[in-house]
Amino acid sequence: MATRRAATPTSSSRASEPSPATETLPLRTDAEGLARALAFTEAHRALAGVSAAAREAACLAAQFPAILLPIEDADLVAGRYRHAPIGFSPEPGGFGYYCDEDAMRRAAVGASEATREEVDEALTYWRGQTTSQKVRSAFGPALAAALPSDDWCGVPGIAFPLYRLAGVFLDLEKLVGLGLPGLRAEVEAAGERGAGREWVAGMAGALDVVGESCRFYAGQARELAEHAESERGVDLLEMAESLDHVVAAPPETLRQALQLAWIYTLVAGVHNYGRMDVVFGPFLARDLESGRLDEEQALALLESLWRLMAARRTVYNGRVVIGGAGRSDPGPADRFARLALEATRRVNEIEPQLTFRFDRDTDPGLMKVAYDVIGAGRTFPMLYNDDVNVPAVESAFGVPREEAEQYVPLGCGEYVLEHRSLGTPNGVINLLEGLNHAIHDGRGVEGCATFEDLWDAYRARVEPRVAALAEQEALTYRVLAGEAPMLLPGLLFDDCLQRGRPLLEGGARYLGGTLETYGNISVSDSLGAIRDVVFERGLVTPTRLVEALAADFEGFEHERRLLREAPKYGNDDDRADAMAVRVHEHVCRVTAAQAARVGLDSYLVVIINNHANSVLGRHTGASADGRRAGEPMSNGNNPASGNDRAGVTAFLRSLLKLEPSLHAGAVQNMKFGREMFGPRRPKLEALLGTYFDEGGAQAMITVVGREDLEAAMREPEKWGHLMVRVGGFSARFVELSPTVQREILERTLN
Repeated sequence: MATRRAATPTSSSRASEPSPATETLPLRTDAEGLARALAFTEAHRALAGVSAAAREAACLAAQFPAILLPIEDADLVAGRYRHAPIGFSPEPGGFGYYCDEDAMRRAAVGASEATREEVDEALTYWRGQTTSQKVRSAFGPALAAALPSDDWCGVPGIAFPLYRLAGVFLDLEKLVGLGLPGLRAEVEAAGERGAGREWVAGMAGALDVVGESCRFYAGQARELAEHAESERGVDLLEMAESLDHVVAAPPETLRQALQLAWIYTLVAGVHNYGRMDVVFGPFLARDLESGRLDEEQALALLESLWRLMAARRTVYNGRVVIGGAGRSDPGPADRFARLALEATRRVNEIEPQLTFRFDRDTDPGLMKVAYDVIGAGRTFPMLYNDDVNVPAVESAFGVPREEAEQYVPLGCGEYVLEHRSLGTPNGVINLLEGLNHAIHDGRGVEGCATFEDLWDAYRARVEPRVAALAEQEALTYRVLAGEAPMLLPGLLFDDCLQRGRPLLEGGARYLGGTLETYGNISVSDSLGAIRDVVFERGLVTPTRLVEALAADFEGFEHERRLLREAPKYGNDDDRADAMAVRVHEHVCRVTAAQAARVGLDSYLVVIINNHANSVLGRHTGASADGRRAGEPMSNGNNPASGNDRAGVTAFLRSLLKLEPSLHAGAVQNMKFGREMFGPRRPKLEALLGTYFDEGGAQAMITVVGREDLEAAMREPEKWGHLMVRVGGFSARFVELSPTVQREILERTLN
């Protein structure tokens, strides 16, 4: 989930993503946003020397409800915000205490001279003070040498660190069961058991911020109701009453439960929502049975919430999970799941990323509805096969089955255990760049007597970087723990209150990490081509190969043709697929071996690829699979674009050969023509059913015709509705960069 470039260690600026569709969480750069940033700076400065918990609680109070946005006309649930250029969050807007210097400069354009002086003073204050800068400054010489740059979007390199605390899934079931008063009682009980006084006081203060945010919206809703037409006025008064209720007592209705959960997640900075069918199914069932709501009214509430999730514009996140093993009461949960599917069909947005877990016991009618929604042109729900994933998570994470049943995908597809484990993806490794270094550095491939020598040279470039990124992951947690205990996430995370310890200081049940790997299949195809063409058949000499790659194949068309014709992954070719398995298992096992060394419960690969296969590809030279310099690399576990030529069955059989129990998530993108969800629907269901029965873990499906994509590229103003699956996230096709559009267009249509 490489969602953004991190700030460089010498600057507090945050660089923008390479295309509008991948710009996440735009900051508020108007006069109001500037004022909020300056006020936050003063609050942070005034709290120098106090405990980390006290400072975090006070900074949250300075941030909320100040950055909350007004209720909009169609909202049935309150809660919108836009982060200021300076603030605090686990990831949205920034990381820990963050400062976006570029956004501050933009906000100051046109301001008075006195205000610009305040901005300069604030920026001077924050240099060296942001959490990401503190992590980078804590790098020792060896770590800094292994990870010389943070600019993964802008410069070539093998490995890059990311700075964030992503994938925190809250125990929303506990939140709506206890309510704010019940949580406060638990905090007080933790204090009585001996938990740190300052930490306890900080949590109480953070709960006050949630309550104050609810009161802010309750007052606003009442004020709006006074001037609204009768029907809208009733909705606003119900909203106000729900907000008042959840401050004083646990939720009793679906509306109240949704409202409390939404406000809490906003203030906590969490933007993946977990198993909502488990949390809200009982409230829905009670409201429907009592006549308090009918299904259309309940659906209207969900549609409003879906639009609020989309308005956050997190792009890579917004995971709502339905279905699957480990649910205590499947009946009400399935009722909610059907409503969630219908809300997704009606609300044509790129978020929430509805995620449908299923197994052999899943209601076939629910599966049919899921296919109906996908066939309607949505890229959701994404399909996750629990018969494969639960045992795989059990093995990869080393946890009991009942824990593995609580896996949830975050962001672009990384797995964590809901409100039990952390596994933020804080490192990027470009495996293809590692192979290219092995080919070109020193004597490179010319110095290799055998293919195994080249394999060892590749390993020598990859393994030290994996080790360095594992060390950086553990270091990030340590620095953040000293900066802020992450009060609101810790309150709804298993074991923190029971142990009396903050989230990152022994509170979390499982503290893990993940590593994003890119270009996996491009590496295996390149290695396979070199083994075949250079070492086994001798059709191209090592020197000629190096020259061809250095020239980007200009003048070496014959050599490129030979390399491209070598067997490729995605065609059920045993030799090509065996090389993919070798590359896959190598990086997975090397990564997993780092956990104990750096003090984590797990450290696992995620093969989730969003647009990063294209972004990293821009800075990656020509490769031995025949790919030219600057072109996109392979996406996720999928074949490189155009390389799967043997049909969909062969493509799926290749996917099945990559072991899912070695990692924490992998993307399988599939693109089907519209007719497969029309007259040929029975064939499609049989095909996917066999794929899942044979061990398919997951499918992310785009239903679109090539002619639609081509038309959208010609006349983007007419195709704003067209959604595609990029990798681990969805996007409006017309908002993607031309490079990513072409990469999607070139993917094989089944």
